[in-house]
Amino acid sequence: MANGKFISYLRVSTARQGASGLGLEAQREAVSRYLNGGSWTLVQEVMEVESGKLNDRPAIAEALRLCRLHKATLVIAKLDRLARNVHFISSLMESGVDFVACDFPEANRLTVHILAAVAEHEAAMISVRTKAALKAAKVRGSVLGGQRGSLNRMRGMAEKGTRASAVVRSCIASKRIKDLVPVIEDLRRKRATSLRALAQGLNDLGLTTSRGGQWTATQVQRTLAGSQQLAIKPTCDYSTS
Repeated sequence: MANGKFISYLRVSTARQGASGLGLEAQREAVSRYLNGGSWTLVQEVMEVESGKLNDRPAIAEALRLCRLHKATLVIAKLDRLARNVHFISSLMESGVDFVACDFPEANRLTVHILAAVAEHEAAMISVRTKAALKAAKVRGSVLGGQRGSLNRMRGMAEKGTRASAVVRSCIASKRIKDLVPVIEDLRRKRATSLRALAQGLNDLGLTTSRGGQWTATQVQRTLAGSQQLAIKPTCDYSTS
């Protein structure tokens, strides 16, 4: 049973299919069946006429932007509608957007589990190899590092983890600012010139702040200031990944 907000992504491979609707209705029907029941909102439908072998597709990028803005889940009829490219699907998962395939609802969790299992296996193998190397060195009579060296290495790893976490948080915040700027500019074109009017416009669109709250004039001002900083010194790669 589906719950929450969704953005549907429909794709056909040829311009002829796109013009005739061939394949699109079947995809819409699959999405409708998946969403049937529960408490859900289909915020928008995004359609693309393109080859699934291409990674640079503007419509999927727009769908991901809408998902981030509305904190929605990307829903597709079939997993092969996204791509036949494993790297692309991995990049999609790294974008911070949840997605579900109607023909394989477990795909999202399964993929994450597979990646986690591979990473866990590699970590275990590294541990085994390290222990074997230390044992061999001890047999040869080599002097191994003491506790202080181990503590320093652990401290260094913790510091690297903290820095990496900060970078990830910064990238997520930067991507959201970039997603919001076109919406704010569109509101400005509709004569919402004051910060308070812009905040009201964002609230009327059903968009929330990064913490899920209502927009205020101060938060709009901070977002605009953040966009100016990004224009001067970008902090992330704003691809679909």
